[in-house]
Amino acid sequence: MFSDLKRLAVVGAVRRAAAVLVALAALLATAAPSVAQTPDAPAPSHGEKIADALRKSPVYVDASYADSVPPARQKQLVRQIEKTGLPIKVALVPLVQGDAYEGESDVFAEVVHDRLAQRELILVTGGDRWTGDLNGFEWPGEKQQAHDAVGAVGFLDEMKDAGLAEQTEKAIELIARGNGTKTYEKATEDLGAGGDSGSRPEAGSEEKSEGSSSWPAWLLPVAVALALAGLSLSVFLVRRRGRDRSGRYPSATGAPFAFPRAVFAAARTADEAALRRQTEAEVLALGEAAAEATPASTPRLQRALDAYAAAGAVLDSARGLPDLAGVLALVAEGRDALAPARAGDAPPLPLCFFNPLHGRADMRIRWRPLGRRDQLHVAACEECGSAVRARRAPEVLTADFEGRTIPYFEVPAAQSVWAATGYGSLLRDTEGEAEGLAVRVGRGDFSRGRG
Repeated sequence: MFSDLKRLAVVGAVRRAAAVLVALAALLATAAPSVAQTPDAPAPSHGEKIADALRKSPVYVDASYADSVPPARQKQLVRQIEKTGLPIKVALVPLVQGDAYEGESDVFAEVVHDRLAQRELILVTGGDRWTGDLNGFEWPGEKQQAHDAVGAVGFLDEMKDAGLAEQTEKAIELIARGNGTKTYEKATEDLGAGGDSGSRPEAGSEEKSEGSSSWPAWLLPVAVALALAGLSLSVFLVRRRGRDRSGRYPSATGAPFAFPRAVFAAARTADEAALRRQTEAEVLALGEAAAEATPASTPRLQRALDAYAAAGAVLDSARGLPDLAGVLALVAEGRDALAPARAGDAPPLPLCFFNPLHGRADMRIRWRPLGRRDQLHVAACEECGSAVRARRAPEVLTADFEGRTIPYFEVPAAQSVWAATGYGSLLRDTEGEAEGLAVRVGRGDFSRGRG
């Protein structure tokens, strides 16, 4: 009897154990899909990937720059860095607005420095999307003056036509010297408030184009009279405004000229409707000024009339801020044509290349888009010129292109007369003679680029 009870107890225990095992198995079977669906650990960030690569090699080149800095050149840069004995690392990565670094090279550098967790570091990076030139960063302090050493590269005459690999090699060389500040100051000593004066067209260089008209002599007065009649009608429809035209360049009547502050205030707030109203007023004001001029007192009156016609045509079909900025550039061109020429005076500069809504340029500077061998001599306002010289990003006018927002000058030149001309900055032929925006618009460049 006892043995039977004992056997039953054992059997019961076994059954209970089996039931527990079955329950556990069912539970594990139910949980298995959840375990399988548990997400993996987060993938390394872009900055972490670059830091990992820099731990293996002091040179990291993004695939988009592989043609400019091929593997063989990368190995040469590695050997050059090793010879310096300095904690130099190179990270050439394209930076664009909206990325993890907001297109800013200093933000990118801080991220890489943080991920590397390396106390002593000298980092050479590609320029941000606006300034183009390489940038140098150093931790801690500025013992090797890396910031100025790398910044000097873009201003050296010997680097004028250098590619990205050559620029990087020169940057490492200057860092190793340890006198980057002195080198930078010497390289930029000719970039005072007057800018790169050697790049400006000579005074009077436009005389050739003015005297090359193929019109019969008797036809010009008739054409001018007809144009002025049309202008007079426009003037009649608009109430004359007694606004202040104070500024740098004189108008046909001798009064100085500059765009009213309201134009650029509207532009800075991206208020397209307000800017359009102001731009319309400026076109009509140009018409008023041209109507008051005469061929005898204004030798370049026809040039002003062409600019007026072109500004009106662009305004009629303007689709956004870049086109409205083009209208203002054409108005400026027309105003310059009305201004009395003075012997020895350099031609006035166009609107700011980086953002024509900043107004008249104050200087010409050398600027090289990253990855390109050629340098551009562009007109810049004081604000943008100072930003580029300090290797900061200037405030750039953007355009919508194929679903993306990019700097207007990155739009293919065949599809944008503004990108092709830089709103006047790039319109100088081999003899230094300006062709003019109005000529481009008149021959159809503006309409062809609109598709």
